[in-house]
Amino acid sequence: MTQQNEAQEREWIRRARNGDADAFAQLVTVHQRAVYRVAMRIVGNRQEAEDVAQEVFLKAYEALDRFDLARPLAPWLYRIARNTSLTWIKQRPPHFTLGDWVQDESGPGPEAQAVTKERLEQLRQALAALPEHYRRAIELRHFQGLSYKEIGDALGVPLSDVKSWLFRARRRLRASVGKPCEAYYRETVKYPPVH
Repeated sequence: MTQQNEAQEREWIRRARNGDADAFAQLVTVHQRAVYRVAMRIVGNRQEAEDVAQEVFLKAYEALDRFDLARPLAPWLYRIARNTSLTWIKQRPPHFTLGDWVQDESGPGPEAQAVTKERLEQLRQALAALPEHYRRAIELRHFQGLSYKEIGDALGVPLSDVKSWLFRARRRLRASVGKPCEAYYRETVKYPPVH
């Protein structure tokens, strides 16, 4: 951001602090895409990311009087976006969309579809049987693609707990799904890269 843009941004902040809605709207316009991207990366859902972004700007507006004008606005907004996103995923109930997680590579035949459906149901039941903290860790890692550190931040637990929970959850899933489906599970589950 150029010095002229920074000066303009500081002026919008001063005006917004005095109740000028148009000045705050300018700040939103400048930063809304980046705030949305931060939220989307963490919550992994377009509608939820839009809701989080709205909440971020509401929080920023309410806290604008405490913002230090000597600092750039963007990192402050991104920190609010990150914290709001992590709180958002911590508070939402766990949900699983196995169709997005499991690839059907067995072909379009009715027999193959029946086997895939049966295996998906076994996996769905195994996930539902996990303790909630294991289920949440699995959801954040495999459905949302969060890193181990991000999972720890979202759940408010140390990194060692995240690793332990994921290890134990995967072990329970393998035991529940059984040997006939273990190879299928290993071949069809899309794991995000470890960070």
